[in-house]
Amino acid sequence: MPECSNREIICQELLKAAGEDRDLVVLCSDSRGSASLAPFAERFPSQFVELGIAEQNLVSVAAGMALCGKRPFAASPACFLSSRALEQAKVDVAYSAANVKLIGISGGVSYGALGMTHHSTQDIAAFSSLPGMRVFLPCDGHETQALMKLLLKDGSPAYLRVSRSPSRDVYESEPQDLTPGRMIEVRPGRDVTLIGCGETVAIAKDAAALLKESGIEARVLDSFCLKPFDGAAVRRAATETRGIVTIEEHQPQGGLGALCAQAAARRGGCPVRSIALPDAPLIAGSQREVFDYYGLTAQNLADTAARLVRG
Repeated sequence: MPECSNREIICQELLKAAGEDRDLVVLCSDSRGSASLAPFAERFPSQFVELGIAEQNLVSVAAGMALCGKRPFAASPACFLSSRALEQAKVDVAYSAANVKLIGISGGVSYGALGMTHHSTQDIAAFSSLPGMRVFLPCDGHETQALMKLLLKDGSPAYLRVSRSPSRDVYESEPQDLTPGRMIEVRPGRDVTLIGCGETVAIAKDAAALLKESGIEARVLDSFCLKPFDGAAVRRAATETRGIVTIEEHQPQGGLGALCAQAAARRGGCPVRSIALPDAPLIAGSQREVFDYYGLTAQNLADTAARLVRG
């Protein structure tokens, strides 16, 4: 896929759908530029709502529109959706089962240089705790495109987190087996399992290539859906490989590693290691600098997996 950010792909899919569905509406909190949704606002002004810097209103208005029969997609920086507007997501969207798609742009440490106020390293835990709220982290443009097509057809609430910069391709085309609640096997392997979500799936794929050089065959799983969570895939990995290593752009509490450890515990005897951002204010820097500083790298993932396999 040509270099294109996931937020731009989201806009492209919304543009395709809006011409055929006048009930589809897009809402922003003074974020049409950062969300790459300016083209939608220009082409479909009557289906675009600008709320200004008021994330709570963004979510509440989206919920109200959904309950009146509209199909809203509400976009705002992930750091604000998962903190300032969490009560509205809980009460107005989840409690009412309103068909609102919340799009968290520049997730994780995409805004790394702006510091903790703009980091969203708790959003998986926050949104996963809401009843009926699905949580998605697509790993590349192909998966984002496929996921948007799925979300445009269904009628349930969801939170979708994407990064700011273009993502490296994990897939060569849209994955055909994209089903909420089921991980995708990116690469088979019998020795150890590497599980990533969002930006870290590409890192897991790179780590598997490094491990292969030393004779270790790593299974790579793409956990694009954190809720509902595919515990069955984790339990299979616990049975069929010698250990599991997760990597995520999130704090340890309530994220991918915690979900995998909980699922693997039902099998017993399978070691699970988690590479995540720390439970602390993070350094300020680019996303790559933050990843390197805290060990969210292919080399660290490969080394961790090799130590696990070799005992």
